[in-house]
Amino acid sequence: MFPLINKRETGVNLRKIMDERGLTAKDVQEYLGLGCVQSVYRWIDGINMPTIDNLYALSELFQLPIDAIVRGNRAPIVPSVTFEVLDLHDRRLYTYYEKLNALRAA
Repeated sequence: MFPLINKRETGVNLRKIMDERGLTAKDVQEYLGLGCVQSVYRWIDGINMPTIDNLYALSELFQLPIDAIVRGNRAPIVPSVTFEVLDLHDRRLYTYYEKLNALRAA
């Protein structure tokens, strides 16, 4: 079968990702430089799809590959991404890990 994008499921997934990151439709609109917030609501409602340029920018904003945002009728290439709240110990370890990576990259 030919792979197709499901606009409705993509919109639901987009809303889920935004909620997990504490982003509003207005935040996304401002990040992308869109003229009105209605475009983002149309994506969330499954009426329209973001352009490939906007999907590329959303993947940067969400720090996810495009395949983790778009939903369709093929088997997912990227496994479902879940976020869990880190306890204090894990948060400290993660912060230390980020600092080490920043030092190594410099």
